[in-house]
Amino acid sequence: MTKWIDICSIDDLQANSGVCALVEGKQIAIFYTPQNNTVYAIDNYDPFGKAQVLSRGLIGDIKGEPMIASPLYKQHFSLKTGQCFEDETVKNTVYAIRIENDRVEISLEG
Repeated sequence: MTKWIDICSIDDLQANSGVCALVEGKQIAIFYTPQNNTVYAIDNYDPFGKAQVLSRGLIGDIKGEPMIASPLYKQHFSLKTGQCFEDETVKNTVYAIRIENDRVEISLEG
């Protein structure tokens, strides 16, 4: 059974933007797209810039795939898989996340 961790209210998120949450010692970048009531969670660490900054990146899509562009060197990471679009050898960790009763819940299980 999946262990879900309540992290915030949906009202605490910024539409079409990122916030960072500290969950069990991990910095997680969370993105909310209200158009389709979807949340995404990816490790906040930018492996190219070697800094915890992805929550400050620009959200968008590449060929319909939701992505985040790092604010440092502008690499793009899929919000669904964590795969870097520019370098297939680099993949960031994504986490299961959901909205339940206007609360945002995340699972850190692999």
